Amino acid sequence: MPHIHLETLIKAPIERCFDLSRSIELHTLSTAKTGEKAIAGKTTGLIGLGETVTWQARHFGVRQKLTSKITGYTYPTYFCDEMVKGAFRRMRHEHHFRHQSSITVMTDLFEFESPFGRLGRFANDFVLTGYLKKLLLERNYVIKQAAETDRWKTLLLPVPAP
Repeated sequence: MPHIHLETLIKAPIERCFDLSRSIELHTLSTAKTGEKAIAGKTTGLIGLGETVTWQARHFGVRQKLTSKITGYTYPTYFCDEMVKGAFRRMRHEHHFRHQSSITVMTDLFEFESPFGRLGRFANDFVLTGYLKKLLLERNYVIKQAAETDRWKTLLLPVPAP
């Protein structure tokens, strides 16, 4: 099963980085190239434990849907989302955050398994791992840019009182 491990250093508070990583709006912004949008479940704001979101996007010229659920959550150091419905046999994305000196270290541990046996393993090795790593790097770049500038203020809107 392919694994992608990324570390991103961000000059911003851990809480801000954690919340930006859970922001539906930031995710949409970071995946603009694929036209990704939230169409069901949690479609705005910050996703939390037990919540699901269904994303629709165009990858490799094909419109696809993927539903993920937040299955683990410890504020502000960890959350995990796992695919519950979509094109993969399995997908799990762990997000880890730690404060180190004056920076936040954001670590992504991403695992996926394609369907279709040998053909799927071939696709993993020669296409999907690189493609997914590029998507994660773009997402992390957008998180870093937002966290280190005032852009985060427009993405982390205050939650209205009930």
